[in-house]
Amino acid sequence: MTFMVSVPASFQGCVFVLPPSAFTVVSLIPNKSSRNKENATTMGNASSSQRISAQDRAILDLKNQRDKLHQYQKRITTLTDRETQIARECLARDDRSRALLALRRKKYQQSLLAKTDAQLDQLERLTGSVEFALVQKDVLFGLSQGTKVLQTIHKEMGGLEAVEKLMGESEEARAYQEEVSRMLGGQMSNQDEDEVEDELEAMQQEISGPIRLPDVPTSALPEAAERETQEKAKQRAKARARARAALPLEA
Repeated sequence: MTFMVSVPASFQGCVFVLPPSAFTVVSLIPNKSSRNKENATTMGNASSSQRISAQDRAILDLKNQRDKLHQYQKRITTLTDRETQIARECLARDDRSRALLALRRKKYQQSLLAKTDAQLDQLERLTGSVEFALVQKDVLFGLSQGTKVLQTIHKEMGGLEAVEKLMGESEEARAYQEEVSRMLGGQMSNQDEDEVEDELEAMQQEISGPIRLPDVPTSALPEAAERETQEKAKQRAKARARARAALPLEA
């Protein structure tokens, strides 16, 4: 240890021997109060770091889910295009039940993608919120659900080989068709089913050619005729519901 000491000019060049008592030892150990302040500061920084890392982790998970969804969208589009083509081929040979099944499968896949995309949009807004701590639980739950939905979507991507089974005649193909039909029965909403029926009818008319409709009356329909039209619509909806419940597949 080296010490710098100022001495008069007349003593320069001399050697001095100083006893240990001549030095004052300064404690380098901080007092308890200082340690407490430093600990409090450290804990505060750690807590802030944990909050930031939780948000960053959620943002990363969200990005990964979004990337997967985009990949699935591209792959499923190939399948839904083929399902539309299968529906046309089945209608052309008057196989309405299999045509309906192909369109229902397509509608389910499209709805699944759309709902997942909307959910990720909502999570993205929550994750970017300055009040992330208040919605962190909801975000984490949403990400967990998103993972499950993505797994479901992945199962739907069985490849074109599975899609071709929708119009197959073999025992294996029919078993697969029945399995898909049962699965869709518990997943699709009534609105989705009605939209599929409308698509099927539009496709049927397109294949069969334009249908000559009666001239539209220039005067307003009587109330009785309007009630009859509404009643027919109700009966049509009931018939659709019964058909969806049974969903027989033609041999």
